Amino acid sequence: SQDITYEISVEAISTMVVFLSCQLFHKEVLRQSISHKYLMRGPCLPYTSKLVKTLLYNFIRQEKPPPPGAHVFPQQSDGGGLLYGLASGVARLWTVFTLGGVGSRAAASPDLSSPLANQSLLLLLVLANLTDASDVPNPYRQAIMSFKNTQDSSPFPSSIPHAFQINFNSLYTALCEQQTSDQATLLLYTLLHQNSNIRTYMLARTDMENLVLPILEILYHVEERNSHHVYMALIILLILTEDDGFNRSIHEVILKNITWYSERVLTEISLGSLLILVVIRTIQYNMTRTRDKYLHTNCLAALANMSAQFRSLHQYAAQRIISLFSLLSKKHNKVLEQATQSLRGSLSSNDVPLPDYAQDLNVIEEVIRMMLEIINSCLTNSLHHNPNLVYALLYKRDLFEQFRTHPSFQDIMQNIDLVITFFSSRLLQAGAELSVERVLEIIKQGVVALPKDRLKKFPELKFKYVEEEQPEEFFIPYVWSLVYNSAVGLYWNPQTIQLFTMDSD
Repeated sequence: SQDITYEISVEAISTMVVFLSCQLFHKEVLRQSISHKYLMRGPCLPYTSKLVKTLLYNFIRQEKPPPPGAHVFPQQSDGGGLLYGLASGVARLWTVFTLGGVGSRAAASPDLSSPLANQSLLLLLVLANLTDASDVPNPYRQAIMSFKNTQDSSPFPSSIPHAFQINFNSLYTALCEQQTSDQATLLLYTLLHQNSNIRTYMLARTDMENLVLPILEILYHVEERNSHHVYMALIILLILTEDDGFNRSIHEVILKNITWYSERVLTEISLGSLLILVVIRTIQYNMTRTRDKYLHTNCLAALANMSAQFRSLHQYAAQRIISLFSLLSKKHNKVLEQATQSLRGSLSSNDVPLPDYAQDLNVIEEVIRMMLEIINSCLTNSLHHNPNLVYALLYKRDLFEQFRTHPSFQDIMQNIDLVITFFSSRLLQAGAELSVERVLEIIKQGVVALPKDRLKKFPELKFKYVEEEQPEEFFIPYVWSLVYNSAVGLYWNPQTIQLFTMDSD
């Protein structure tokens, strides 16, 4: 855009955000309002695809504002051109009228180098998450679900309304570069989940690490991120791991020196092994801090989707899989002990309410079973590709002893038990005091000798992400909390906000 239109575009987009911001002052999700009515039908409707496309291109371009004084019209004594004065005057008036004269918030954080891109992205997310009217689906969501690559010359089916084309390569690059913000991650989730053209394009990219690494970094810094950002990052991974091609290719991408991973120096590691490390770290963080079942489920589902395709696991990734299992088994024993003690206590004293250890035990046994299924899936499908996992399994074999006879785990323990017994006997024959290298050599030889038909086949582990019922109850407060915190030059009185509590943003 030219210098003169930059500010006008920002103000026009901000005005639309302000029109729609009545949602902030309602606890429940608004399903109709004057703004809804004008945007969903009537004269605005033909502009749907143009608006969505423009907002996306504003996000892609990340255009910086013109330098002060770069006006097209001659300067007036008040420091702005005629059109400038009018446009910003109108916008300021709106701010005063709509927001009760509370003035304008100070500029957002200094890393916000493109107010136009930021404001466009926020408006796009607000529009994408408007609820359908009783008789009309949300046209902005329809546009987001169906747009295609400019390289795609196939005709649009006539049944698709508001269709348009956009350069997928530019969009992909912008999404990779912008993943530090909640709103860019939310856009990535929206596109991956709702637009199959984008999903197919992204999964076919040969530089997926550019997208996956920023997502892993969000999860790695889980302590500093809000829980919604972490969820979105995790669900993006889950959607990606639904694809077998993705699960294979991530083990072929070798990365050097991951500087942000501080627990251990990783001079060389595959993207697949790094992904496993970060997801396991998220599970461990969640076990000790937030104990969010939803987070656990999604982490384990992503690992399970990848497990049959684990290839050449880094020794540290293999160790972490087994040490997570070790942590779970300790936790299991502790809860079991507490349950037994509280049962004894309850027999002697009837009036003390009991903590629900049965439920705790149930949850932890579900997680243990899932971890056993992940290990089992890797052993049955790609044992010969993973000597490091067999090594880690043998090193901690005592851990698995207690689960061999446990009724909940007996079936899934058969293969793990067989692998442990088979390789242990080969190590015994080789004598004592074996070096790590010699043990790995024996494992590699043993893998060839182990008859494949001795391992029992289980159904393939596959999990698919499905949005919750009434997703708007989650997404609308989330989107508006992002608008409230990140919109440039807009202020809402925190005392009047009903949609979310101020500490949940």
